[in-house]
Amino acid sequence: MTKYGSFPGTRPRRLRTTPALRRMVAETRLHPADFILPAFVREGVSEPVPISSMPGVVQHTRDSLKKAAVEALEAGVSGIMLFGVPEDAKKDAVGTPGTDPDGILQVALRDVRAEVGDELLVMSDLCLDETTDHGHCGVLDEQGRVDNDATLERYAEMAQVQADAGAHIVGPSGMMDGQIGVIRDALDQIGREDVAVLAYTAKYSSAFYGPFREAVGSSLKGDRKTYQQDPANARESMRELALDLEEGADMVMVKPAGPYLDILARVADAVDVPVAAYQISGEYSMIEAAAEKGWIDRDKAILETLTGIKRAGAQNILTYWATEVARNLR
Repeated sequence: MTKYGSFPGTRPRRLRTTPALRRMVAETRLHPADFILPAFVREGVSEPVPISSMPGVVQHTRDSLKKAAVEALEAGVSGIMLFGVPEDAKKDAVGTPGTDPDGILQVALRDVRAEVGDELLVMSDLCLDETTDHGHCGVLDEQGRVDNDATLERYAEMAQVQADAGAHIVGPSGMMDGQIGVIRDALDQIGREDVAVLAYTAKYSSAFYGPFREAVGSSLKGDRKTYQQDPANARESMRELALDLEEGADMVMVKPAGPYLDILARVADAVDVPVAAYQISGEYSMIEAAAEKGWIDRDKAILETLTGIKRAGAQNILTYWATEVARNLR
């Protein structure tokens, strides 16, 4: 070919020539401390129960949960987010196990906090969906609709019992209007100003939650479109963000992560508080299923998706691969 002087004068490929050079100029790096491990603990089981739609993930016993927490700590993971799975017979219309000091989530919080102390952040899902017989994230009114303000009263109680049980951070995930302010006030009323609130600021009504429903033994019939956000909307997330910050959120989160990287980037650009993203069950299961079929390279796909989430602006990532990836990064 004809050469025009030193054309091309700019050669970006020079910085891609060797693994060492690519590593040196990498703009985004994953670190074990980026990760938070979501974990499920089930009441009344003597052995961990595999979750069929999430290969490699289980509903823990109290003992196996403590072991998982220690493993996460040793791998350098920052936190563990606990989800309780009560016995079906204990579920009711108002989610009583969620505020019972002896409910499975509160028991698990005490177990894990006693095991790891302050070395690993012990975080709790603050929502009613795992504990209600109808499977919704709140209390229903006479017409069967989720009653926002009645639900806030339950969330206030949940925040207090979870703090008493040892949660360093509570994560209200129900998408009720005003939930952050009510929870912050409830915690302050009992002198727990030290407990942080991770706001599920942008939680979308997503098709990718399917495996999670199995993981928590969900009783849901219908959908959550009247309180979770419409996937078509972006500006709405920024309004939710402003409200959560005004009400006292210490950290904010986007959920799911992968399908909403544009929202994650907008949120990260707009705030000066830590930003998290939740790589949810469906995202996990798709990669595991495709890898099992030999269609993709599992390990490379995991790292690529996590790098993309961090590149978009997440400081912390909730992922079911947290401990595995953290170990491999060390």
